[in-house]
Order: sequence, then C-alpha cells, then structure tokens
Amino acid sequence: MTLSTTAFPDGGTIPVKYTQAAPGAAPGEGTSPALTWSNAPAGTQSFVLNMHDMEVVRNKTTDDQAHWVVWNIPATAKGLPEGVPRGAQLADGSYQISATGQVYRGPGAPANGPPHHYVFELYALDTTKLDVQPTADAFETRTNVMKAIQGHILGKAVYLGLFKRPQ
Repeated sequence: MTLSTTAFPDGGTIPVKYTQAAPGAAPGEGTSPALTWSNAPAGTQSFVLNMHDMEVVRNKTTDDQAHWVVWNIPATAKGLPEGVPRGAQLADGSYQISATGQVYRGPGAPANGPPHHYVFELYALDTTKLDVQPTADAFETRTNVMKAIQGHILGKAVYLGLFKRPQ
C-alpha cells in the first residue's frame, strides 16, 4: 500500500500553507494537504489515518501530539481532499479529531530548534466500521481508535513531512 501527496515530497518540508503558521489560519489549524493512496490489500473494508508529531508529548505522558485522526474512512476512498472541513463527522461517514478539536491540526513546531517530524500513517482494515465515537479528548479518542484496530490491520503505509516555523 502506498500513501502520497503532491503537497510535499516524502521526508521533505511541509509548505507553510498546510501548517498553523499559514496566513489566516485559525489558531491550531491550517489546511489539510490532499492525500492519496493506492494498492490497498485485498479484503480492505475501511481505513484509519493517524497524523502525529513525534517530538511533542502531552503533559508528562508518552502520548505524542495528535494532529489528525480520521477513522471509518470507506474502503472505496482513494484519498482525502485538500482542505477537509471541520466537523466531527465528514460527508463519507468517517470521523475526525485532533488536539485542536474536530479539525485537521497543522504542524506548528517553533522556529527555534530542529524541524519536527510529522508522520502520516494510513491503516487498511478488515472491518467496515470501528465502534468508536469521538470524545472531548483527542488523545483518549486516538487511544480508543488504536485499540479498536488491533487484530484488524491488513496493511500500513507511512508518509513523513518536516516542519519548523519560519524565522
């Protein structure tokens, strides 16, 4: 299975447009990049996307930053469009959440220090629907989603972007 975007190369710098530093971006948000995937394993019934920042941990825990979790994406989907609108449930029936709320949370690493690693993980599942509802806490919801996919993963694709705020 392959995950890709035309917004930036795998392992490359994420353009400001897709980050919290974008002009006009609401606090903690940004525009989600268009993502596409192909070669899903036979038997795929749905997808889960988990975008996270490996350099940021939550309040003295081992939880890294939840930038975007989208689950119950239909098996017929071949990607997500640029600029996914805010809201708990998307038009295709999938759900989304981030540390900002029911919306994509763009990269927001500070200008000082090295770039942060933003990992997009796409999981192909053998089940059509995870019985997970969004909670008020994105980290709790992500934990629930990741527990629910155990034993259902048919394949995984990963894409990496780097970002730190411009000086």
